[in-house]
Amino acid sequence: MTQPVTDDKPPGAPAQFSLSFPSSWWHLDLDPRNRDNAIRRRIEEQTRGQDYVSKDDVDALVRTTRKVAREAYGQGALRAAGMFRFIEDGSTLMAATVVLRVRAPEDGSADLAELLLPVAMKNSRNPLGRGTPANSVDMIELPEAGPAGRITSIEDVDYFGKGTVRTAMMHTIAAVPNSRDFLVISCTTPNMSLVTEFFEVFEAISSTLRFQD
Repeated sequence: MTQPVTDDKPPGAPAQFSLSFPSSWWHLDLDPRNRDNAIRRRIEEQTRGQDYVSKDDVDALVRTTRKVAREAYGQGALRAAGMFRFIEDGSTLMAATVVLRVRAPEDGSADLAELLLPVAMKNSRNPLGRGTPANSVDMIELPEAGPAGRITSIEDVDYFGKGTVRTAMMHTIAAVPNSRDFLVISCTTPNMSLVTEFFEVFEAISSTLRFQD
């Protein structure tokens, strides 16, 4: 699936981008007119026949997924996707990816390495995940999109004002060629015991980014 990179494409900039997801992931409908019903319908369909999944479990997941979609839409996301799976022991596997477009300020630098310096300083003060792959800021090379920045961190995220959930995050930032725009691929999961495995999935997703004319 390809989508527009930018609404006001500068000369020489690519017109579209593509990103691939595992087959178990599904794309969230961000349109407010369809979003809530589409999310509930998809979750109910996927949990049908799973007797160990209660109505409360389904309702909680619907609320969480709607929140992700609502916030993604509010941020102007270009795409949002996610996966979930209820396990018979009562736990849930969850992850989400949101693709955003940001633009470097016209009066500032558009050099990605320079823009990442404040993020690196902030991460260094975060005690969660310090000294592990879950707390890092690096420059990487994407196979089809070239140089990019990668930020990993662990944050306590407030869900619905009812308390925080410790969440692992990976953000991959790729410069849109011949422009001051960046695509940010933000991946998150609350499954802290599987951070390494989910980070491998997040890396695989971001590695498929490709800009197209």
